[in-house]
Amino acid sequence: MPVMFVRPRALIITGFGINSDYELAEAFNRTGSKAARIHINDLITHKKNIRDFQIIAFPGGFSFGDHLGSGKIFANKFTGKLFADLQNHLADKKLVIGICNGFQVLVKAGILPNLAGGFSPEATLTHNLSKKFEDRWVYLAVNAKNSSPWTENIGNIMLPVRHGEGRLYFKKENLLKQLCAEKLDALYYADQNYLPTGEYPYNPNGSACNIAGLTDASGCVFGLMPHPEAFLIPENHPYWTLLKTSGKKITIKTGLCFFKNAARYFR
Repeated sequence: MPVMFVRPRALIITGFGINSDYELAEAFNRTGSKAARIHINDLITHKKNIRDFQIIAFPGGFSFGDHLGSGKIFANKFTGKLFADLQNHLADKKLVIGICNGFQVLVKAGILPNLAGGFSPEATLTHNLSKKFEDRWVYLAVNAKNSSPWTENIGNIMLPVRHGEGRLYFKKENLLKQLCAEKLDALYYADQNYLPTGEYPYNPNGSACNIAGLTDASGCVFGLMPHPEAFLIPENHPYWTLLKTSGKKITIKTGLCFFKNAARYFR
């Protein structure tokens, strides 16, 4: 019998300052999933239901104007009536991704890294050490020992960042050590040779252990500060013209690889 392809449905949660939802929906649609942009209030009032989706995606933006810290108010809104639905989603080994402001929401809601398993906040994403809003491209290296389906076979990649509060910080050093020991540090800021580094400007925010993205223990929840949904075609690459005119055969890995992995997970 032929192998059946299940086209997973991706829930793109919008509202209150989220502004990368269209790009994120396009990324999922281009790679075999079927995306739906839904306002968080429609989930809270049960006009739409989380259980109808295989992927939950928290896009980037400036939810609630970043008042009280980036993602904090949106995280509080989500952890109310919707948290039980999220826990059921995770119990079924379905996928979750949070990008930039969405990553901040996941961390401040206790969904990531969730080392103790109780969904209590264990870290935060706070102001960049540069004290600047960083808007440029960065080199990234994937931790090959991380077992998340999101990062499988990706290796090295360049992606854009655009944030003022992207520095991952743990108040308790033992939690950071546990995170690294369990290989949940999925993505690192790197130099031009794709070696993890804390050197500015390669590391745009001074994040602990150079972490640009992390997962929970299951690997199903993935959060990252860089924007894969902002790099959907090779022509988006900052070196595209230089590479194109070099006369060499080139292959450019785009941010779509993360979303291809998500679709492949449900086959």
